[in-house]
Amino acid sequence: MGALVSSLGAPLMPAIAQSTQVSLATAQWTLTITVLVAVAITPVMGRLGDTRHRRIAVLAALTLVAIGSVVAALGTSNFPVLLIGRALQGAGQGLAPMTIAVAGDTFSGDPDRRKRVVAILSIVNAAGVGLGYPLTGVLAQSAGISGAYWFGAAVTVAALLAAPAVVPAPRDRPASAIDMPGAVLFALPVTALILATSEGGNWGWTSPATLTAGVTALLVGAAWAWFETRTPHPLVDLRQLRVRPVLSAHVTVLLSGIGMYLLLSVSTRMIQAPSTTGGLDKSAVVAGLLMLPQALGSLAAGWIIRRLGRWLPARWTLPLAGVVMMAAMALFALWRHSLPGLVAAMLVAGIGIGIVFSTAPGLIVENTGSDQRGSALGFNQVFRYVGYGFGSVLTAVVLESRTPHGSAYPDDSGYAVAALAGVIIWLLVAVVSGVTGRRRPVQASSGERT
Repeated sequence: MGALVSSLGAPLMPAIAQSTQVSLATAQWTLTITVLVAVAITPVMGRLGDTRHRRIAVLAALTLVAIGSVVAALGTSNFPVLLIGRALQGAGQGLAPMTIAVAGDTFSGDPDRRKRVVAILSIVNAAGVGLGYPLTGVLAQSAGISGAYWFGAAVTVAALLAAPAVVPAPRDRPASAIDMPGAVLFALPVTALILATSEGGNWGWTSPATLTAGVTALLVGAAWAWFETRTPHPLVDLRQLRVRPVLSAHVTVLLSGIGMYLLLSVSTRMIQAPSTTGGLDKSAVVAGLLMLPQALGSLAAGWIIRRLGRWLPARWTLPLAGVVMMAAMALFALWRHSLPGLVAAMLVAGIGIGIVFSTAPGLIVENTGSDQRGSALGFNQVFRYVGYGFGSVLTAVVLESRTPHGSAYPDDSGYAVAALAGVIIWLLVAVVSGVTGRRRPVQASSGERT
């Protein structure tokens, strides 16, 4: 469901700009506002997932998403109303780490089964975006923008009706206090950072607004870290960063978010660029369908991980994903001028992405106690969003540096430079995850039983 909400943003932006009579840069806020709400609410949702209020939190989030979907469906010609609906939909992004935490607790007595279930949930979340993009495009073409949002509302209501039966409500856990001051302090720097990375291209990278947002992120972020180490009930226990597999999961997801956004953004832009600039001159629908191989590759990653687990030490799984993604970037660089070549690159990329985003949550589940698992998974999700933000900056900087004066499109060398940058990022993923990925499972805490 969270993946579906994500897919209701980027593919619809050109149509939203037209229906609400705003610029494409302004329509971008329908994506930005969802991410801003998500980064603010995800750690809180994760922390609630560690308490007896887990089921209530899930129901509340689904209710907000359902309301937001209805508001968005009714406001497709009114930009402020549509923006409010998209903001409410952002609450759904906090559900993914909570569901993984629930699985970690539910199958705590069977580590092998827990590992498989956590991997499946993570892969479905990664593949869902790839499947959601073309589905959203088809719905928008056949039923308009409102039809896509009504579909999102229907799916959310179905999830809301099913949630009471499938989400356990542990009664043996204490009603832990939620660190609301920490939540506010956390939301401020992350919001500033997301604004700087997502809007810097429009504001100007050296403009006062961008620089102010960047400095605010650094200063308030440092204040938040200081506060969290001194409060008795922190929103995120930063001491977990001393556990090498947890640190590996966070750093790997941050770098992977950069590399993933770079590839997806560059490939979809290139496929729609005119052939005179090195592009393939295809429609937005074809660009959306290009996400399907990535989704299929992500789904195949689960099967590949299970087979690899028979002979490959677990600590080398993430480095292998980095190598796979380097191969995907190489395929993109070499075969980017043909549609079959791009399909092959996206298929291989889907395998690498699936391995990363199924393995990293498993590292957290296996190396944190159940009373901190949800907040750690939520924190990991935020690292992914921040990675997307930096990926956006990197994509803009690389392509703009290769865009001739007066042209709206970069020349062909821009895509080659972007591919090289991607290879370097995924090399960092392989090296960093290999160095920090040694496992050291923690003892089950008293809250492990549900």
